[in-house]
Amino acid sequence: MKKFLSALACLALLTPAAPALAHFQIIYTPEMAMKEGGKIDLALVFSHPFDAGHTMDMGEPEQFFVIRSRGENPPQKTDLLKTLKPITWTSLTNSGKAWESNYAVRGGDYIFCLIPQPYYEPEEEAYIKQNTKLIVNVGGEPGAWMEPVGLPAEIVPLNKPYDRWTGNVFQGKVLLHGKPVPGAEIEIEYLNHEPLLDKKAFAKKAAVEAPQEAFALQTIFADDNGIFTFGIPKAGWWGFAALDLDPEYTYKGKKCSRDAVIWMKAVDMQ
Repeated sequence: MKKFLSALACLALLTPAAPALAHFQIIYTPEMAMKEGGKIDLALVFSHPFDAGHTMDMGEPEQFFVIRSRGENPPQKTDLLKTLKPITWTSLTNSGKAWESNYAVRGGDYIFCLIPQPYYEPEEEAYIKQNTKLIVNVGGEPGAWMEPVGLPAEIVPLNKPYDRWTGNVFQGKVLLHGKPVPGAEIEIEYLNHEPLLDKKAFAKKAAVEAPQEAFALQTIFADDNGIFTFGIPKAGWWGFAALDLDPEYTYKGKKCSRDAVIWMKAVDMQ
């Protein structure tokens, strides 16, 4: 028996570790900070951002809306479900069901919010539901980017997610039903393969190469007030996913991880 256990231990040491895979709900448009208004294209994809790996099939979203904020109280909310069109999105390993839309923006903040249909993960025998936010600003006009939008689970930015230079920090507060989540676990991934909206696919070329799997998916924890801080090492898109914020939440009699996702983009100072 001891020889058998020793053999197993050696095998474990010799076998490469499985890649860290993190499901991330993506709302993508090429720019967050726009100089002028106009129609923008949006892609809703459920995939693995760093390696452009397996793309999961998305069901029809439960909610998709935008809140336009220029300081109004209450801000303008527009339902975008009817604007969604089903598409097939291609990753480096497969193709999956996704959605696309477009929307005309003018000035101020536009907070795009998605509540997806829960996704069933067979390996975990559980569902995943990632409420996701993307904030676009036009013309530098002030808005209410720092205000909660009332999602059951959400990340509220504590600095503008569209004005970050490389080397700045990004801070957010994790909320569940409007209340901070102490010690929330946050996964972070870099959007390492550019989404090509015209081809409905990720670019094959990666922007960076991780020296080891731990660098592909980073994990941090919020403090007692639900606040987290992340130093931004590289220009581009970064996704933050606060995981399993409601441990008692279920869907169709099975465990459902109620997550909150937000995206931000950093740029190099020229």
